[in-house]
Amino acid sequence: MAQAVPALLSPEEYLRFEQDSSIKHEYLGGVVHAMSGGTNQHARISGNVHGSLYSQLRGKPCFPINSDVKIRIQYADHTRFYYPDAGVVCESNPPSDHFQDKPVVLVEVLSPSSKRTDMTEKRDAYLSIETLAAYLIIDPDKPEVTVHRNAPGGLSSMTYDELSDTIQLPEIDAELSLAEVYERVEFEQ
Repeated sequence: MAQAVPALLSPEEYLRFEQDSSIKHEYLGGVVHAMSGGTNQHARISGNVHGSLYSQLRGKPCFPINSDVKIRIQYADHTRFYYPDAGVVCESNPPSDHFQDKPVVLVEVLSPSSKRTDMTEKRDAYLSIETLAAYLIIDPDKPEVTVHRNAPGGLSSMTYDELSDTIQLPEIDAELSLAEVYERVEFEQ
């Protein structure tokens, strides 16, 4: 049976609530939103990304995170916590924390229930993080990855849509080939 969610929670109350919850919730300035489960396709793609980053970053200072790790975003007037599908952190929070504050790369695999949020609200929130260099949005229905970058001259975006494309991630000394991202993924005709 799902635990009842109080109307508004402080960030500290949310973290305590989430620790005991059997399902994941994202947090937006006091409001808690339950997350739905993903498809097998979604899990395969996020697993491919995490696996590729894990093997490339092994023995290096930066390390990949998966969808069990929350990202905290602190604004002047409120705090948010999101669960990305994958990412990379180079400067970690303490091991006892239940979140990370300084990701360098974040990845979301789109789903019908989260597409609008991933492409607008989360994009804007993630790109407000000072340490974030790249936010990747992956389409599970066709080979298409859009990379939003925080660059010195401002925000830039580029879309990769060929399985032969490779996304360079020089900030973490890694790369993601679309062939790896979509390995064993079947697209509906």
